[in-house]
Amino acid sequence: MTSLTDTTDLAPDAGRLDALGLEPEVDVVGLEPVDLPTRTFDPLVPPSLDALDLGTVLHALSDPIRLRIVAQLADGSEHTCGSFNLPLAKSTCSHHFRVLREAGVVAQRIDGKCRLNRLRSDELDERFPGLLAAVLQSSEA
Repeated sequence: MTSLTDTTDLAPDAGRLDALGLEPEVDVVGLEPVDLPTRTFDPLVPPSLDALDLGTVLHALSDPIRLRIVAQLADGSEHTCGSFNLPLAKSTCSHHFRVLREAGVVAQRIDGKCRLNRLRSDELDERFPGLLAAVLQSSEA
């Protein structure tokens, strides 16, 4: 039986490490820190206005649940995903937000553990003038 103070079983087996191409002891003292790039963009949102596609935007706005999300975001403030009180499973909500983000209709910002969503109304109006207002007006009728 091995005691708690016996560390011989914890020592790396040189044979196993050699088979994996690893060295048993690695000196990390001389390594320089690496600056990793920070991600300042949402990879699901089209990067430019020209990348916004009318068909994709209209498809995203064609679903009643996604239209409900957009209508609530039209107040101009940021909302968390859970603040919409949608009668759907969490995975289904995630799908709808993903469709809206991929279409470029909404953008998402991460703040700690929260994901804050905002309507990209200025960008949409610049690319497709009057589209968002017309869709939102017709959904109210």
